[in-house]
Amino acid sequence: MKKYSAAISNEAERRKKKLGRMFLWAVLLIFAVFQFFPMLWVVDFSLAKDNQLFGSEILIWPSEPQWENYVLAWTNGHVLQYTLNSLFVVLCTIAITVFFSLTLGYAFTRMRWKHAGMVLSFVLLGMMIPIHTTLLPNFLIYKRLHMLDTPWALILPYSAFSIPLGVFIMTGFLNSLPASLEEAAVLDGCGVMRIIFQIALPLTKSAVATIAVMTFINNWNEFIMACTFIGTPDWKTLPFSVYEFAGQYTSRYAVQFAVMVLSSIPALLVYALLNEQITKGVTYGAVKE
Repeated sequence: MKKYSAAISNEAERRKKKLGRMFLWAVLLIFAVFQFFPMLWVVDFSLAKDNQLFGSEILIWPSEPQWENYVLAWTNGHVLQYTLNSLFVVLCTIAITVFFSLTLGYAFTRMRWKHAGMVLSFVLLGMMIPIHTTLLPNFLIYKRLHMLDTPWALILPYSAFSIPLGVFIMTGFLNSLPASLEEAAVLDGCGVMRIIFQIALPLTKSAVATIAVMTFINNWNEFIMACTFIGTPDWKTLPFSVYEFAGQYTSRYAVQFAVMVLSSIPALLVYALLNEQITKGVTYGAVKE
């Protein structure tokens, strides 16, 4: 009788777990649909004609896809030139952010110095400040320093507001790593910079990948600061391509949607290729060994 009751209890428990998993998958599927729909909507409208965009349908499903929208976006929108400009700005931002995140993270977690906790808290406060609150003072400073219409007008604020998040990720990651290798390196006579870049850097590659991808995604399509500080076509970034098709009296909306699709491809590729590293970098420091 006891065995029969235990079997019934185990079966009920398995059914309960199965229903719980089914419910979880249903919730995740609904969430995924809502997340994927805006991208599907943009792709759908990018293949339509301009006069088809003002109907009552949510999705158009054009019978004749207008692939020439992408040709116009690529040629008349200066997508290639602006993409190269965006890559230069974002890659410089990533390099600066990773360098200071690693060095500051190492200083806060491995070195013992006065007021380290207070300085770390001060650095992390940068995550609470929106980047666009510094728009006016930065503009006045850059104007006096003759830095307007240069890529550094974007690289410096992008880096400054990316470093606090990078330090937060790096300190959590370094705190979860044993210091035995670094202690052995000190005994062998290694200097601080050699320890950071030859020992700590390889161990923190997951955190570095996370910082790089988050910095890329956060700054790739930023437009307000770029529009304020950059006026010359030589250094315009990719979001400016959308405005190449916005006129005073009429706009090529379908082509603008095509530009949006093209501009989102690099971010999607970067995230897809480094998704595993991002997951490790975000979750590894959550549990201290």
